[in-house]
Amino acid sequence: MNEIIRDAQSSVARSSLDPQDWSEFRALAHRMLDDAIDGIANVRARPVWQPIPDATRAAFKADVPCEASDLAEVYREFAEHVAPYATGNVHPGFMGWVHGGGTAVGMVADMLAAGLNANLGGRDHMPIEVERQIVDWMRRLFAFPDSASGIFVTGTSMANLMAVLVARTAALGTLARQYGIGNDGAVLTAYTSQAAHGCVSRAMDIAGLGTDALRKTGVDADHRIDVAALRAQIAIDREVGFKPFLVVASAGTVDIGAIDDLKAIAELCREEGIWFHVDGAFGALAIFSPELAPLLGGIELADSIALDFHKWGQVPYDAGFLLVRDGEQHRQAFAQPAAYLRREARGLAAGAVWPCDLGPDLSRGFRALKTWFTLKTFGTDRLGATITRSCALAKYLEARVMAEPRLELLAPVNLNIVCFRYRADDAVNREIVADIQESGIAAPSSTTLGGRFAIRAAIVNHRTEEADIDALVAAVLEFGGRRCGDGMIEVEAPPLAAP
Repeated sequence: MNEIIRDAQSSVARSSLDPQDWSEFRALAHRMLDDAIDGIANVRARPVWQPIPDATRAAFKADVPCEASDLAEVYREFAEHVAPYATGNVHPGFMGWVHGGGTAVGMVADMLAAGLNANLGGRDHMPIEVERQIVDWMRRLFAFPDSASGIFVTGTSMANLMAVLVARTAALGTLARQYGIGNDGAVLTAYTSQAAHGCVSRAMDIAGLGTDALRKTGVDADHRIDVAALRAQIAIDREVGFKPFLVVASAGTVDIGAIDDLKAIAELCREEGIWFHVDGAFGALAIFSPELAPLLGGIELADSIALDFHKWGQVPYDAGFLLVRDGEQHRQAFAQPAAYLRREARGLAAGAVWPCDLGPDLSRGFRALKTWFTLKTFGTDRLGATITRSCALAKYLEARVMAEPRLELLAPVNLNIVCFRYRADDAVNREIVADIQESGIAAPSSTTLGGRFAIRAAIVNHRTEEADIDALVAAVLEFGGRRCGDGMIEVEAPPLAAP
């Protein structure tokens, strides 16, 4: 009998993917954690970003690994070829796109979530309750009713798509899910501003309504949607037989961070019987800041709100979120009975509405945990203070630009995004952006405003300080001067990470 038990244990040991030597694994895992913590703690000692060497790219052209490799060797490859060439948004000099900087707290929370390996598609377990608690917190913050529903998704691109699908189902009825959108769907029209994120148009495409069904209304001098023009377009569409069903307002436009007049749009949508959705990818979390929250007046009237905790919320990627005022309409857009998803009165399969009833995913990771840790550890007051601070830094950059004759401001600074340029042509400014990125000093991005190329600085990282703004300005002046032959400032680049 003992021999049979030993043979069974040996067979399990050979088939399991657990470490054969837990002490050895523990030591290496602790080293990995220490290195990850050091990477955040000492982030200023390395470039914001650096180009990927050809040899590193070539290392990732290898065949599918059939044989096992030592974990230490796999980690060495990661440390040498992956970690030094990441996006760089952990660095305080990253100002290119609206990417949060993450936190050490969120990092370890993600590790804990991976240890649980929970599937949050449904069933009765505490990870689901963690997500539900955050849904409840969001209801309260945005003054939504208790019947409102919410769900974690990859990001606002997915949340906006889901909002389009909920609005489509509300307009056409649930039978459209069975028979398709038909002739009624062909006349549905949606509305947003010319400054809205491109994912709104893409959502219309994926939803089967077509990008031509999205009317892109002009904006005012502050880059906010022209509500009068919006009202006129809706009237025109109704007159010719179209059926307006959705308006997507922006709380923080992608180019300059403008916030549409949410109250006026809410009133219009209520008058017209149109679904009112707010794309608040980063701007919605201004609700954490007492100073900035008034800018969101009217968001509490929305039918749905999309936002990203991984932006201003500083949660590690990814952690998008959709909040829907009418939880039943939300459920009707996605719920689909199946024998293998039967809900029981007791046991692990207990529960009524499961997250898989509120979105397209049945397999869902525990995104809520890192968000829960972040909100519990820092609190909305402190997170709100970092959001307010990022906007103050944008104003500081605006002042630096305005005070420098060689620089030009291209758009009003609404929140945390500054669009400016060196006083030279587009080609020079395009090279300046690439020069700065490749130097490792900072990582701005670019956009086009009024047909002119702009250097775009989006200040999101909670680690960013005035010195980082000064370094960006100095780099723009230095590289602009070099391109134009009038350089005056010497810029010292950070040390390159060891290849």
